[in-house]
Amino acid sequence: MFSLQTIFGKGDKFYGLLEASAESACSSASALIELLSSPATQQSLEKFKQARRREKNLFAQISEELVNTFVTVLDREDIEALNSALYKIPKVVEKFAERYTLALERVGDVDFISRARMLEQACKVLEQMVRQLRKGMDLDEVKRLNDQLQAIEADADNQILDLYRDIYTNEVDPIRYLIKMNLFEILEKAIDRCRDAGNVVYHIVLKNS
Repeated sequence: MFSLQTIFGKGDKFYGLLEASAESACSSASALIELLSSPATQQSLEKFKQARRREKNLFAQISEELVNTFVTVLDREDIEALNSALYKIPKVVEKFAERYTLALERVGDVDFISRARMLEQACKVLEQMVRQLRKGMDLDEVKRLNDQLQAIEADADNQILDLYRDIYTNEVDPIRYLIKMNLFEILEKAIDRCRDAGNVVYHIVLKNS
């Protein structure tokens, strides 16, 4: 006969899986900075593929565990929502990396690193938020982190507007114009995905406080 402690101990595995998923998002953001900082001859998509494979495996494992686990530490729909939100981040980052390497000769000296660093900051804050779930439902701390994440996303939006303004005003090559717009939009989407995942964590903590 199983004790409640044993049953809930099995449900506790979700904390580790979700934390690993957040770590994978951070790894993809760090790989992006490395890619953008490297000479064209040394650039590789392997780290993005690794992060993406890891995220897919974690997503599948969490989905399987939800089916096989009788009692979960968080509501099932909350685990599913956070699992889905975290899964999307490396997917968008890999999409940017693939298109960037294809268009490298056309984008030239466009600065994407500052936006990539903002993405990395957002991922790190998100990882802290996910780790707070295991530590307890500290609403004040999670709200502080979520406010920080929202501020990063708002700052990124402002920077993107400045970049759009520069493109609208100064870019005369129509192909280069489209490529730059597409790449900036993908980066913006990646940061938005971090914000979305942070909102899920905040909702979970708010509901359980």
